[in-house]
Amino acid sequence: MAAPSSSSTTNIMLAIFEKKTNSLDLYRPLRNFIVINYSEREAQNLEDDLDTLKQLRADVERGGASDSSAARRDLLQNYYKALCAVESRFPISPDKDHVNTVSFVWFDAFKNKQKATQQNIHLEKAAVLFNLGAVHSQMGLSFDRSAVEGRRQASHSFIAAAGAFAFLRDNVAMKASMGSSTTLDVSVECAGMLERLMLAQAQECVYENTIAKGSSPGVCAKISRQVGLFYEEALAALSVAPLNQHFDRAWIAHVQLKAALFYAEACYRYGLELHEKEEIAEEIARLKSGVNALTEAKKSSPRGAAQQLLDAINKLETNLNRNLERAMKENDRVYLMRVPPASSLPPLPAFAMVKPMPMNDVLDASREKMFASLVPDNSAKALSRYTEMVDDIIRTQAEKLQQGSELARVRLKEMDLPDSILALEGNFALPTALKEDVEAVQICGGPAGLEGELQQLKDLRRVNSEMLVQIEEQLQKEATEDAQFRNQFGTRWTRPQSTTLTKNLQDRLNRFAANLKQAGESDARIERSVREHSALMSILDCRPVVISGLVIVQGSVSMLIGISYGLHAPATVPPEKHQWPYYFLIFLLHHIESALPTLARPIMSLDANEDAIVGALKQSLRQLETLGAQRAGLEDMLKEMKRKDDILPKLMTSTGSHEDLFRKEISKYDSISEEIRQNLEAQEQLLMHIQAQNDEFAAIFNLEDYKASREKGYRQIEAAIAKFREIKENINEGLKFYVTLQDAITIVKQQCSDFIMTRNIQCRDMIDDVQRQISGLSFQDGKTTGGYSYGQPQRSNSQQQVDPGNAPNMSHSQTPTYQPPQHPTMPAYAQTPPYGAPQQQPPYHVPVSNPPYLPPQHQQPGVNHEYGQPAYPGWRGPYYNAPPQQPGSVPRPPYTAQPPYPPPHQSGYYRQ
Repeated sequence: MAAPSSSSTTNIMLAIFEKKTNSLDLYRPLRNFIVINYSEREAQNLEDDLDTLKQLRADVERGGASDSSAARRDLLQNYYKALCAVESRFPISPDKDHVNTVSFVWFDAFKNKQKATQQNIHLEKAAVLFNLGAVHSQMGLSFDRSAVEGRRQASHSFIAAAGAFAFLRDNVAMKASMGSSTTLDVSVECAGMLERLMLAQAQECVYENTIAKGSSPGVCAKISRQVGLFYEEALAALSVAPLNQHFDRAWIAHVQLKAALFYAEACYRYGLELHEKEEIAEEIARLKSGVNALTEAKKSSPRGAAQQLLDAINKLETNLNRNLERAMKENDRVYLMRVPPASSLPPLPAFAMVKPMPMNDVLDASREKMFASLVPDNSAKALSRYTEMVDDIIRTQAEKLQQGSELARVRLKEMDLPDSILALEGNFALPTALKEDVEAVQICGGPAGLEGELQQLKDLRRVNSEMLVQIEEQLQKEATEDAQFRNQFGTRWTRPQSTTLTKNLQDRLNRFAANLKQAGESDARIERSVREHSALMSILDCRPVVISGLVIVQGSVSMLIGISYGLHAPATVPPEKHQWPYYFLIFLLHHIESALPTLARPIMSLDANEDAIVGALKQSLRQLETLGAQRAGLEDMLKEMKRKDDILPKLMTSTGSHEDLFRKEISKYDSISEEIRQNLEAQEQLLMHIQAQNDEFAAIFNLEDYKASREKGYRQIEAAIAKFREIKENINEGLKFYVTLQDAITIVKQQCSDFIMTRNIQCRDMIDDVQRQISGLSFQDGKTTGGYSYGQPQRSNSQQQVDPGNAPNMSHSQTPTYQPPQHPTMPAYAQTPPYGAPQQQPPYHVPVSNPPYLPPQHQQPGVNHEYGQPAYPGWRGPYYNAPPQQPGSVPRPPYTAQPPYPPPHQSGYYRQ
C-alpha cells in the first residue's frame, strides 16, 4: 500500500555559509595606477567609479547578517561584474608595473582557520562566486517547504545555487587554484560537489511536490531515483581526496543517508507499480534491494546525522518490510514465481527535473560602464592591429561574395534567364523601368483622361471669352450713358469722354482676345495630335466601368476582375472602398503584357523532350538561387562574428606574445572562409552547366526571334508613353495659361467695375450742379463756380473724389472662376449699380471652398495695389513679367500708364 514520502516528514536540507575576508582598500592603489599610467584628470573623471567599487567591497566585507538574502545576492552579482571591469583594466600582480600593493585574503568556508592570500583578482572573483552560491542555498533553506509554493521557490533557489557553483567550477576555480596559496572550498572538486548537492536538494523539492499532487508510483519512482543519483554523485566527490578529509563528518553522514534514503524510496515506489502489474517476483527483488541499502547505510555512515533523517529511514524501512512480507506471502500462495537476484535487475529508471541555472547572462559584464574610458596603450595598439587583421579578412571575403553575386547576375542576364522561362510559362512581366513609366501614365489619368482635360481647356476658354464680353458690355453701357447726358446738357457737361478714359482698358481687352484666339488654335493642334496618335496610345488605355458592384476593365481586351488572369483578387470589389484603381493598374499591366509576343513551344518535335529540358534548367536555377541565399547568410555571419569579436579583455590580461593570441583568435574565421570558397566554386560549376542547358533550350524554342519581337514591342510602348507625356505637357501648359489669363481678366474686370462706379458717382454730382445752374440757384458754398473738373470734382457734402486706380474696393466679391453648368450662379458684385439697373451676372461662379479644378486663390487688390501684379503668386507666367510699381504710382484717370501685360506672342506654348 502507498504511504506518504518519508523525506517529506523530515524536510532536512543543507545550506552553505559565506566565506569571510579581511578589510581591503582598492580605492588608493587603483587611483594611483590611473594617475601614473593615464593622468590626474582621468583619475578625477573616474572618482565615481572608484567610490562605487570601494563601497561594494566594504559591503561585501560586512557580511550578510544585516542584509536580506535578495539584497546580498544583488550585491555579490554587482561586485562580480565590477571585478570583471577591474580585471580588464588594472593588472593586479606582484610585478612592479602592475597594481602590486593589493593582496586579497579569504578564509575557507568549511575550515575557518585556513586562509588564502593572493595578489591576483581571480581569488577575489572565486570567493564572490562561492558566496553567491552560498546565499542562494540560504535562500532555498529559508522558504517554508511545508507548502507547495514554498517548495517551488526553494527549488528555484537551489537551482540558482547550482548554477553559481557550476560557473565557479568552469570559469574561475582553476585560475584561483594556481596562486601561491589557496583554499579547498574554491577548488574545482569542491565546486563540482556543491553543484551536485544543490541539484539533489532542488530535485528533492520537486519530488515532494510530485507526491503532494498524487502522481503515479512510476513517476514518483523516477524522480526519487534521480534525487538519489545526485546525492550519490556528491557522496562520491566527498569520499575521495582532496575532499574526504576537509568536510565535517556530519556532512558526509547526511549525504550518504540521503542517497540511500532516496534509492530505497525509488524501490518502494517502483514496487507499488510492479504490484499493480502483478509482477511479484521483481517487486520482491526491488523491495529487498531497498531494505539492504538502508541497512548498509545505517551501518557504514558516520555518526552525526540529524535524528529526523534517521527517523525517516526507519519509517521507510518499516514500509518496505511490510510490503515485502505481503508480496512474499502472495508469491508463495498464488504466483509461485522465482525471485531474481538483485544483481540481475536493470537499473531503476530516473528522470531529472532540474539543471543548473545559466549564469552567463546574470554575470555578464559586457554592458558594465565602470572604468569604460580606460584602455591601456599597449592593449589599444594591439587591439587596433588585430582589428585591422579582422577587417582585412572581412573585406576580402565580402568582396568575394559580392563578386560572386554580380557574376551570377551578369551571366544570367546574358542568357536572358529567368525571363525566358517566365515568358514560356506565361508569367512574363515588363521591365521595371518600363512598368514604372506605365504606372506613372496611369497615375496621370492615362490616355482616357486626355479627353476630360481637353474639355477643361474648352470650358476655360469659354469662361474667359464670356468674361471679356461682360467687361465690354459694361464699358459700352457706361459710354452710351455718358454720350446721352452730353447730348442733353451740351457744353455744361464738362467731364472727359469715356472713350478717352478707357483707351488703355480697351487695349488690354483686345490683347486678351488675341491671346484667346491664339490659344484656341493651340488647343486645336492638341486635339489633332490626340486623334492622330490614339491608335499608338491605345496600348496604355483600359477604361474601368463599374456595373452592379463589378469592376469591368474595357479596352482592346475586356476582362472581369479575378477571372481572366487568375489573380488572387476578389471577383467583386465594392466601389465605395475605392479598391478598383489598384486592381485596374494590375489588369492594365497584364493587358499590356498580354499584347507582347509570347514564347511558344515548337509546333513539331522529334523526341518530345522539351519538358525535360525546361525542368532541368529550372532545377539548376533553383540551385543557383540557393547558393545566393547561402552567400547572403555567410555575409551576415561574417558581420556578426566581427561584432562579437572582442579580445580586449584577453589583450589586457595576456602575459604571452600577442602574435600567438592573434593567430589563435583569427583562426575563428577559417571555417567561414572555407565555406565561401566552396560556395563560389559550386556556383562556377553550376553556371557552366546552366550555360549548356540554356543553349539547348534556346535552340529548341527559337529564343532569338522571340527576343527581337519582344524588343520591338518594348519600343512601341516607349513611343506611346513619350507621345502621351508630350501631349500631357502641352495640356498642362494650356491649363496654366487659361487659369492665369482668367486671373488677369478678373483684375481688369474689377478695375472696370471700380471705374464705372466712380463715373456713376461723378455723373450724379454733375447732374445736380447742372440742374442748379439751370434754375439760377447757387449752392456752391464757397466752391469754385467754373466748369466741372474731372480731376478734382467739388461736392456739397463731405464725399471725396474716388480714384478708380487707387480707391478701395467698395464692392468686392469672390473672383468668378470656371464652374460646371450644374452649379447655380451668383452675382459677381454685391452692390447694386446706379440707376437701379440690375447688375449682369457672370455665367460661371464657384464658391472658393469647392473649386472645380483647383484654381489659384485670388486676393482682391487693396489700396495702392498694383493692377499689373498676378493674383495667383504660385506661378509666374509670361503675362506677369512687368516690373513692380511703387505704392501710389498708379496714375489717376484717364488711364495713360503702360499696361503691364506683354504682347500675345510672349506666351509659353500658345504662340504663333
